[in-house]
Amino acid sequence: MTILILILYILMMIGIGVSTHSKSSSIDGFVLGGRNVGSWLTAFAFGTSYFSAVVFVGYAGQFGWNYGVAATWIGIGNAVIGSALAWIILGKRTRAMSKHLEASTMPEFFEKRFNSKKLKTASAVIIFIFLIPYTASVYNGLSRLFSMAFNVDYSVCIIAMAVLTAVYVILGGYAATAINDFVQGIIMLGGIISVIIFALNKKGGFSSVLDQLGQISDPAKNLPANSLNSLFGPDPINLIGVIILTSLGTWGLPQMVHKFYAIKSEDAIKKGTVISTIFALVVAGGSYFLGGLGRVYCTADAADGTGRIFIDKNGAKLDFDAIIPALLNSCLPDIMIGLVVVLVLSASMSTLSSLVLTSSSTVTIDLIRPLTKGKMNEKKEVLVMRIFIAVFLLISVVIALNKNAYISTLMSISWGALAGAFLAPFMYGLYSKKVTRAAVAACFISGVGITVVHMFVFSLGFFPELTAAAAGLKLNMASPINAGAIAMLAGLVIVPVVSKFTSNSDQAELEKAFDCYRK
Repeated sequence: MTILILILYILMMIGIGVSTHSKSSSIDGFVLGGRNVGSWLTAFAFGTSYFSAVVFVGYAGQFGWNYGVAATWIGIGNAVIGSALAWIILGKRTRAMSKHLEASTMPEFFEKRFNSKKLKTASAVIIFIFLIPYTASVYNGLSRLFSMAFNVDYSVCIIAMAVLTAVYVILGGYAATAINDFVQGIIMLGGIISVIIFALNKKGGFSSVLDQLGQISDPAKNLPANSLNSLFGPDPINLIGVIILTSLGTWGLPQMVHKFYAIKSEDAIKKGTVISTIFALVVAGGSYFLGGLGRVYCTADAADGTGRIFIDKNGAKLDFDAIIPALLNSCLPDIMIGLVVVLVLSASMSTLSSLVLTSSSTVTIDLIRPLTKGKMNEKKEVLVMRIFIAVFLLISVVIALNKNAYISTLMSISWGALAGAFLAPFMYGLYSKKVTRAAVAACFISGVGITVVHMFVFSLGFFPELTAAAAGLKLNMASPINAGAIAMLAGLVIVPVVSKFTSNSDQAELEKAFDCYRK
């Protein structure tokens, strides 16, 4: 039954790609869907690009384990900050200015808003490099779930997902991804609610689950009893770091902001704000709440009396990325396993399609087009874009085949660099004429610099003693999640400060950029 559900779902996705192929022959059609995408499609595209196997498998598993039911606050933050405020603050102005400047990508926006080809090139390179680990993390999460459901080799799962993504994105471009995202979003909403009901009932209901979480303690890791079922959990300080990274990060991610470029009207933005927020509250809040049940399903009393150990129902030790698959395997009947596989596949395929479309369009429009000096027509540009979709997927697959990297680490590196570099200059650039090219460049250097230095010092394991010391602090400075949050917040300070001491010389071009708001 699971295989049948999966086959039907895959055929549907490919069918949508084939049916929308005629709409993707031009750059505007392939990348933006003709800037004519409605509120429901855009809102679901935003939400499904936001939440994937990275959240459902990686983040929900790890942070549900660390913070218990308090991890639900991450989902609430995603809904309020990452969705509602992002739409309110960025939506209308992004649509207006990107259309006025005729910008199809974030690097094009930086070029035309700040009159700088260097900023365009720099941002394009950053996007191509740092979207790769995010894509790899999505493959990682998907493959772990498929391995659980079908007992298929991890590597085979990754390659199959890459081929499927390539087929429907190459065929249909943004129109195919938007329609697929809508269908996938409905599956995600129904799926997450159903899984939570099964998981709670299996352990006696909501009150019983809270009681069981309250009984879990681990003195060696400063985990007292009745902390995993408390309102703010055992570690509220580091919980805040996760909320900032996963919520504020959407404001600076090119694949998320891109949705505002393509929406058709201001009225659609108003409706999309409400739809997107409710979607995030259900999907993200539900995923993190489910992750909070991980210790109830994946722990047992240690024989030596030292507290709880981290095992699955077969007695095997697990890593964080295996918690959710083990939980699902413990509480769901076979037909529900099929639903969950399609749920996570839906979430992940939408994110993958958004990532590869963003990366390939950035490389083609912002790096290759300038080198050809107008010698390449639209048809050839779309062909090049399709080729780079395949190249981007291939590189991501190679990285994802390394199972030693946690999903949360890969995603944190990606989000930290991208949002750390782009969030502040993009947001301030929509509102203020005072933002300067020097300030944008400084933020690019800061966001990427903080992420890369932290990665070499801590994530790659070159300095184990330093990593242990940093992890022992109240705010875990060895965590790539906290580093990403710091990179974003640093940009919000750096851009206005540097702008105060620098200036732009082309005031006429600056005034033209802001004409869109007067119109």
